[in-house]
Amino acid sequence: MSPQSFRLTYSTMFDPPPELHDRFEASLARLRSQLGSDYPQWIDGAPRAGRAHFEVRSPIDRNWLLGRFARGAAQDAADAVGAAAGAQRGWAATPWRERVRLLRRVAALIEERVYDISAAVALEVGKNRMESLGEVQETADLFSWYCDQMEANEGFDRVLPNDPLAGFVSRNRTVLKPYGVWAVIAPFNFPFALAGGPIGAALVAGNTVVFKTATDTTWSGWLLLEVLRDAGLPAGVVNYVSGAGSEVGAAVVNDPRVAGVTFTGSYEVGMQMLRLFAQGAWPRPCIAEMGGKNAAIVSRHADLERAATGIVRSAFGLQGQKCSACSRVYVERPVAEALRSLLVEKTRMISVGDPTLRQHWMGPVINETAYARYQKCAENLRRHGAIHTGGEALDSGALANGWFVAPTVATAPLEYRLWREEKFIPLVLVGEVDSLAQAIDLANASEYGLTAGFYGARDEIPFFLDRIEAGVTYVNRPQGATTGAWPGYQPFGGWKASGTTGKAIGSFYYLPQYLREQSQTVVD
Repeated sequence: MSPQSFRLTYSTMFDPPPELHDRFEASLARLRSQLGSDYPQWIDGAPRAGRAHFEVRSPIDRNWLLGRFARGAAQDAADAVGAAAGAQRGWAATPWRERVRLLRRVAALIEERVYDISAAVALEVGKNRMESLGEVQETADLFSWYCDQMEANEGFDRVLPNDPLAGFVSRNRTVLKPYGVWAVIAPFNFPFALAGGPIGAALVAGNTVVFKTATDTTWSGWLLLEVLRDAGLPAGVVNYVSGAGSEVGAAVVNDPRVAGVTFTGSYEVGMQMLRLFAQGAWPRPCIAEMGGKNAAIVSRHADLERAATGIVRSAFGLQGQKCSACSRVYVERPVAEALRSLLVEKTRMISVGDPTLRQHWMGPVINETAYARYQKCAENLRRHGAIHTGGEALDSGALANGWFVAPTVATAPLEYRLWREEKFIPLVLVGEVDSLAQAIDLANASEYGLTAGFYGARDEIPFFLDRIEAGVTYVNRPQGATTGAWPGYQPFGGWKASGTTGKAIGSFYYLPQYLREQSQTVVD
């Protein structure tokens, strides 16, 4: 395929050239002819069959068999960790510039395959083409960013002043060194980026990796493994396992040879993992991103058209299945009714259907569990609040075989539990407040602190930024009230129950978490 005439970024996503659609559709057609293949695990540089296989079907249409994947077991996990441990010394000893070279090759291969991989992500996750392309390109950019950071810090090897000793030359330096074997456990909603980003950071730092994606998105994990394999990484440096999280994933995380873990998923599992890594013979690093209950605050001075556009994009992009999704809105009373009307109007204009088709912006939720959770929330809101639009499963015609639901705008008393609980469905609550201060207090009352948005006057912005308890903030942003971070532009990470480290993906401070410091003094 010839080079394209533009670069994929989130800006491209909002004004896509025709060439983008042509390339995506060509890849989608090519990929459909290959559906239903068998895929192994990858351990110590070789394919590994499982004791059995499991099927991955598309949430768009359950009749679409995407592939059959190896059902790994605890022994496969142990062998993968063993392979990573065996390769770690050699990989750590590889000059960091050579590691950077290989990982820049990974980024280049992702960009070469961006349309094929994105088509697979769209089929497997149920993302529209723009979201899918954005995720895959973002992964390439994350690999490049961590290579850039390694170079900017000259391999994290610094000479310090000599000790002032008479009769001796005492030379000092500080070196950051890798931990060892790193586990990466990725979620279904960004199976490529939230596996690839941490893997890139771990590898460029000199760690070796064992990784697993969510069972629903095992295909994405395999496609990432293929890129890493084809880039020429040595055997054992990256190992890929597949199967049930309760078996193969748990076996990886519980292996004492694993020196650190990056996990993206629920608060409950993330905290369990953090406690496990803190309670061993010594504490081990656990980088966990554990979700959000993200608020947008709209003042009486806001541009309501801009606010409604940003809220709808963040509430219903990827069907609300982003940890950064806008799931609650606090609006000052004088403009509450006007904002609600705009939100309802824009929500009703959303085209729901097969997201691989250009005309559909919103696809299905990921699986039957999410489908049932949506229906339960809608039922509870009918009893405890009010639904302004949506609240229905979409199960007729072309949507009958998928997990489709309607984007929903609703309200409920501010003390109702749905204001506090992350649900990962296309549902946004709108509540009225008396003041900006009250809105910020309500936003901060959540245990989570991932993202937050604000729409208001220029002189209100400092008050919001000073008071809000969130790791990622957006002000007067129509592209998304709480979503849309991009490497090198908006670091992405949360406070409080949203994350364990306070250091954001794609930031200047993320990569050093995969390294530990050694002070070296040598006397001549």
